[in-house]
Amino acid sequence: MPSDTHVLKRTRLFAGIGGAHPLLALAAALTCAVVLLPILAIAWLAVTGGDSDWAHLMAYVIPRATGRTLLLIVLTGTVTAITGIVTAWLVASCEFPFRRFLAAALVLPLAIPAYLAAYAFGELFTYTGPLQSTVRAIFGFQSSRDYWFPDVRSLGGAVLVLGSVLYPYIYLACRAMFLMQGRAAADVARTLGASPLKVFLKVQIPMARPAIMVGITLVAMETLNDIGAVEFLGVQTLTFSIFDTWLNRGSLAGAAQIACIMLVFVVLLMMIERAARRRQRFASQKTTAGVHDAIRLRLSGWKKWAAMIACLLPVLLGFAVPLIVLGGYALKRLDQFLEPRLLQALMNSILVASCAAIITVVLGFVLAYAARTSRSRFIGLAGRLSAFGYGVPGTVLAIGVLFPLAGIDNGMDAFLRSHVGISSGLLLSGTGFAIIYACSVRFLTMAEGSIEAGFQKLSPHLDMAARTLGRTSGQTLKSVLLPMMRPAVLSAALMVFIETMKELSATIMLRPFNFNTLATLVYEDASRAKVEDASVAAIIIILAGMIPVILVSRSLERTR
Repeated sequence: MPSDTHVLKRTRLFAGIGGAHPLLALAAALTCAVVLLPILAIAWLAVTGGDSDWAHLMAYVIPRATGRTLLLIVLTGTVTAITGIVTAWLVASCEFPFRRFLAAALVLPLAIPAYLAAYAFGELFTYTGPLQSTVRAIFGFQSSRDYWFPDVRSLGGAVLVLGSVLYPYIYLACRAMFLMQGRAAADVARTLGASPLKVFLKVQIPMARPAIMVGITLVAMETLNDIGAVEFLGVQTLTFSIFDTWLNRGSLAGAAQIACIMLVFVVLLMMIERAARRRQRFASQKTTAGVHDAIRLRLSGWKKWAAMIACLLPVLLGFAVPLIVLGGYALKRLDQFLEPRLLQALMNSILVASCAAIITVVLGFVLAYAARTSRSRFIGLAGRLSAFGYGVPGTVLAIGVLFPLAGIDNGMDAFLRSHVGISSGLLLSGTGFAIIYACSVRFLTMAEGSIEAGFQKLSPHLDMAARTLGRTSGQTLKSVLLPMMRPAVLSAALMVFIETMKELSATIMLRPFNFNTLATLVYEDASRAKVEDASVAAIIIILAGMIPVILVSRSLERTR
């Protein structure tokens, strides 16, 4: 029989696993503070900025921009929901030509940033583009006054562009849910006399409602965040209004006040998403999953070709059109791949993306490991608040980041001038550090979510077993958990790296003078109506973005 002292030590040993180390709790609190600092700075600047700009904004800017933003979110959400749900159901539940290829290809538009798609569609729909040129050649029209052609530089064009590249958020969520459902529920409904369409509408969509709401929320947040596409297409949203008020009108306080309205949008979106999923709980029994998942509804006749076209069309619009248009321009400018301007932008992008990836992975690991080793409400609250940064648009973060960093720079410069007699300049707000900070705050949730998913695959008994063998918590983390978590950590770093390379909203507002990334280089050329010159940098961004997309697609095929 073990002694009482030995039992007491073992009890304390396992009890210690349930409580977070004080350093972990402190690190989680500091991470939360770093994320919330830009949000608090925006609120402070909006409140203390005065109401001189507010009257002008309320009269001429905010009502129109808010209406346009709401309409854009609703229309884009509707288009992406229809596209994502229908394509996910077809590839998960039906059998038709090229189904497996299309199931993987439907994810590819995620590699195309919305602003690149807007530039490509602009070139495709322009008067001298291939579509209008073909119409004039067929019907003999001499000028644009002789015929009507849809204008892509409009609200409808923005919906088309954003819907073409954002629907995979809903597609991925719904496809995973339809695969988890198997065919059991559908087969039971069919035995009761329901048609396949009625089963889809009455059984499978209601069961996939939580996944649909998550996807629509992500689409709405990405629509709020976009600035390159809406500016190029001439749609005045709240995001563009922030950019215009700050940089063109010179009113940082006015931009902060508009940013607060956008934060209200973000909070409402999160509340709606949580409320919609609160009472939606569905369990799927997978006892016969191997049988049911293999039996799909085999389409025949015109239905199989209609299903194939329905899945092929989103891939053509969201991926093939931008790749062909921009790739065609890039092939004619291969010499630009060695231009110093492009190489410098590429190096800047790699530097910023690498720093953001390292920072987010470290902070995300701290949050995930603290949550694993502690059940305290404080740690849980810190993790939830740290996740808020992903929902904040890049233009809003840019204001929140610049204000405190500029205050630190000015305070340090004043101190050095008075005590040492030298000027430090803008060490934080005038360098790439501001961009790294903003991207780290925005993409921290992505890294933390990937690492947390990796921890969930590791049984907590691993920690306990190592501790009973005499390992300390630090030794357990170093020798047991870290080696097993390497794939999840690398995956998180890769995702943040690619997203930072594509980020435009925060980068365009925070970059120092003569500091370009690939995204800002493309934006500059496109703003001067030189989309052809922007194609080389655009193709590099697309190729980099395809890496995580291919990994996601392969992961779906393995889990199927």
